[in-house]
Amino acid sequence: MGNQGNIGKTKKQDKYEKDEKKAQQRKRVKESDAEEKQKEAELIKETGAVSLEQNRQHHRIELLTIIGEIEGHDVLSGNTKATKYEHIIPKLAQIEDSCEIDGVLIILNTMGGDVEAGLAIAEMIASLSKPTVSLVLGGGHSIGVPIAVSADYSFIVESATMVVHPVRMNGMVIGTPATYDYFKSMQDRITGFVITHSNIPQKTFEKLLMETKMLTKDVGSLVVGPKAVTYGLIDAVGGLKEAMAKLHEMIDETSEG
Repeated sequence: MGNQGNIGKTKKQDKYEKDEKKAQQRKRVKESDAEEKQKEAELIKETGAVSLEQNRQHHRIELLTIIGEIEGHDVLSGNTKATKYEHIIPKLAQIEDSCEIDGVLIILNTMGGDVEAGLAIAEMIASLSKPTVSLVLGGGHSIGVPIAVSADYSFIVESATMVVHPVRMNGMVIGTPATYDYFKSMQDRITGFVITHSNIPQKTFEKLLMETKMLTKDVGSLVVGPKAVTYGLIDAVGGLKEAMAKLHEMIDETSEG
């Protein structure tokens, strides 16, 4: 009887220990999930980037947001919403290097900002081997235009606008031929990029750049959603649903190819 009692206690103890281990494992998994969610929330807050993978196609899509002002070499004030190129460029390199990410969705609502930083981001997006789709919400102004057209396919919602204007510079400008040549060279780089990565004819784009009757106290044009498509600047009018559907379609085509 004594041995049977000891065996019974041992079995109960083994069961208790197994249950305790399972409970501890579940606790660790929950803590790990909570940490992952916290890290993801911090990443979204810091960079505006998030992974989208809970879809029927089982595609992993990286979402990037270009919002507020595009920050360059100078740090903007704490009151200004900004997209920092030192966050976006490493993220794009990580996306290109990853074998798990299938495509990229870029959402824009930007006033523009630093020309060289914006153009660098646009060049990085254009050079990605993964399918890319951009969506202009609210506004894709100034240097936001090259970023919008840098994707493989671009959308704009009907109410969004895009301000197209020549290169501008803040602060003192020395009026010399060298300064003029610098401005012209910078504008030629932007114009060449937009023409190459969209369907707008060069003459049409240059006409929009130099329009004098549309913007008060400025040269350039305000292009509303459907008009941007008519000009060939953006590929199609559509929202998030259309942009996601197009990206899934492009990912499938890439996989089949």
